[in-house]
Amino acid sequence: MMTIDPVTLAVLRGRLEQIADEMDATLFRSAFNPIIAEAHDASHGLYHAETGETLIQGKSGLPVFVGAMAFAVKAVIDRVAQSEPAKPGDVWIFNDPYEGGTHLSDFKLVRPFFYNGDLFCWLASVGHWHDVGGAVPGNYNPSATESFQEGMLIPPVKLYDGGEYREDIVKIVMANSRLPGSLYGDLNGQINALALGDKRLQLLLDDYGAETVSQALDELKSRAADLMRSYIADLPDGRYEAVDYLDNDGIVDAPLTIALAVTIAGDAMTIDFTGTSDACAGPVNISRSTAIASCYVALKHVFQDAPANAGVLEPISFVIPSESLLSVSAPKPVGGYTETILRVIDTVFSALAAVAPERVNGCAYGTINALSLAGHRKDGRRWVMFSFFGGGHGGHPEGDGLNHGNAPISTATIPPLEILEAAYPVRFTQWALRPDSGGAGEHRGGLGAVYEIELLEEEADAFLFGERGRHRPPGVVGGAPAQANKFLYQSNSGWDAPAMTSKMVGLKLKRGQRVRLETPGGGGYGPAANRDAAAVAEDVRLGYVTEDAAAQDYGFRDDMGAR
Repeated sequence: MMTIDPVTLAVLRGRLEQIADEMDATLFRSAFNPIIAEAHDASHGLYHAETGETLIQGKSGLPVFVGAMAFAVKAVIDRVAQSEPAKPGDVWIFNDPYEGGTHLSDFKLVRPFFYNGDLFCWLASVGHWHDVGGAVPGNYNPSATESFQEGMLIPPVKLYDGGEYREDIVKIVMANSRLPGSLYGDLNGQINALALGDKRLQLLLDDYGAETVSQALDELKSRAADLMRSYIADLPDGRYEAVDYLDNDGIVDAPLTIALAVTIAGDAMTIDFTGTSDACAGPVNISRSTAIASCYVALKHVFQDAPANAGVLEPISFVIPSESLLSVSAPKPVGGYTETILRVIDTVFSALAAVAPERVNGCAYGTINALSLAGHRKDGRRWVMFSFFGGGHGGHPEGDGLNHGNAPISTATIPPLEILEAAYPVRFTQWALRPDSGGAGEHRGGLGAVYEIELLEEEADAFLFGERGRHRPPGVVGGAPAQANKFLYQSNSGWDAPAMTSKMVGLKLKRGQRVRLETPGGGGYGPAANRDAAAVAEDVRLGYVTEDAAAQDYGFRDDMGAR
């Protein structure tokens, strides 16, 4: 086999990434629901013809899908092996979270790509649909005890059979949504993104040939694996442990443990979750594929130059007990998977802080705070506002954490309040940074936010699925933890808080009543005693840190301008 030259390899890498990026952009610009169109909760990529491994992923999609979608494509490959071979024009659709990872809201479309009659690779699209049935509008049901209460579950079935559109499948999924029009628009956006990917890939192979492009993909994977091995080999051998907690599972008000041990041996790493809590009754369970995907995201934060393909995981071994909440099967509820994978990422940061302090950062705010408000307009039309909200990121070796960012599982954005107010009968009476919410440190954690939302319709139901209400985001390398999550709602008696702290179902709101989120900041990096006095003074001037907190956390006296 000839060796591909570096210039050709770089050009092909750029062309391949551009294909995935263009697929992302196609869906973002055509999706009907703000979670995809504004927040970019979707992803596209190219996957290996036989194994389903990730070859290329778009840079604008969610990194957590890199690992999860490989399992989704493999599920289709296995389904094909049990029936007739794939053929041009086939497209599979499904949202099974146990085979393809994540949760029922994420619908996957998988299409084989043929060149000169041969299967070259698979193209795949995943997007978070606005509503897929279940007991709670928006599908984040914190009281679910089985997946049937979270939404419809569609196994891998053909949406297109040799190019023939199966309208019956579309009618089934639309009939199970409170917002069928939104679903239909998102579905067609994904179909068109795959069609564009097929067209662009055909042109690329026409230019360079299947053999050269295939060789480039193999080389990119090999280089990713070699790079990751070199990063691991630079770390001291040893076993490094961390533990963190979820507030509760929404059913039983007791903490759940995420235990992690990272073992470094030469150029290999073992990630071991032995000691993690057993599968729970509520919806913070995740599948094994989702757990692996979340570890990939954490490692990409630590080893930032590692490419986004399957080679990154080649030197990594996983030990995930089958009875734990990180490796469940149907029908265990998994709707709140985001909260659990964020905690997995935090444990990876905390464990590696002992061995690679120059690479890690304090833990981010650790919850997406999935909030759903739903009701009917005066003309009878259904409305469902589902959104997630931001918080602070952890301090890091080079500086303070990001204020009001999105969760580190993604490159998504927080939907703008102008979009939410235009689409739904709500008004944001507050959208601001939360002072003192970031963990103190040599590099301070970023600030969380305060969101206050007023209902403008006569009545609505509200649902919240959050975390970090009782276990604050940790700092690293001596940094302090951030402030905890806080949710309040107005009732006839005033402001109240949920019994489960971070989770609530069936809250009844009337016109003019409000809900309020005060989100966590990020954990600090390094001891607060090492922070420059001028940086503390600037924090106080900007309102990021109050004078009382500056005195308590940093020993700072404003009249002196120093500690």
